[in-house]
Amino acid sequence: MNQPKFLGKVYLVGAGPGDPGLMTLKGKVLLEQADVAIYDALVSPAILTMINPNAEKINAGKRRGRHSLQQTETTQLLIEKAKTHAVVVRLKGGDPFVFGRGGEEMEDLMQAGVPVEVVPGVTSGIAAPAYAGIPLTHRNYSSSVTFVTGHEAAGKYRPEVNWQAIAHGSETIVIYMGVHNLHNITKELIIAGRSPETPIALIQWGTRPEQKELIGTLDNIVEQIEATGFEAPAIAVIGNVVNLHQILGSRE
Repeated sequence: MNQPKFLGKVYLVGAGPGDPGLMTLKGKVLLEQADVAIYDALVSPAILTMINPNAEKINAGKRRGRHSLQQTETTQLLIEKAKTHAVVVRLKGGDPFVFGRGGEEMEDLMQAGVPVEVVPGVTSGIAAPAYAGIPLTHRNYSSSVTFVTGHEAAGKYRPEVNWQAIAHGSETIVIYMGVHNLHNITKELIIAGRSPETPIALIQWGTRPEQKELIGTLDNIVEQIEATGFEAPAIAVIGNVVNLHQILGSRE
């Protein structure tokens, strides 16, 4: 009689934006129990120290122009590890389902018959502005927020995002992975009717000790990036709530 094939379980765990204090308790317990941990490039070193020291650790990080593993390779690796290990943790920066490809990975795992569970994490689009003293909603400034990716495909600007609609869709816009496309994005928003004087904040390495901000307007932020050498990874926040950074932004 054939023995049933062993299958462990894959957990898609959100590591949060970087500050280890923002890691969920459930996520931390799973890291401590992990037999295998496959992690992304933006997971902070402080979070990685939570992983079971006896676990197999695999860097599957993706950064602009530098991929440790292709997406299909990562998914196949998860399937293979689940055949031989009980607890497989796929550790993803922020939240797995917010611009993290977690939904794609979960679909593929379920189609392969692999048990899978998502463990939400604190997304950088909320946490980074909070640490910079920028509330995304405020009764005097903003009652609506749009989250959008600014990521480019194949080395060029992505026209799939309807910036015309986004410009008028809400008072606050939060852009993930938009630094490299910001020239195009700000141009599109201005053409769509947003004032060139609209405040914008870029928040690099949000919630980590090395966090820093660059504040400007839609018509001068690209010039500031070039002058200062500001680089990704960073979250962009657009709207009048950015003005509160001057009041609430002290982290002392």
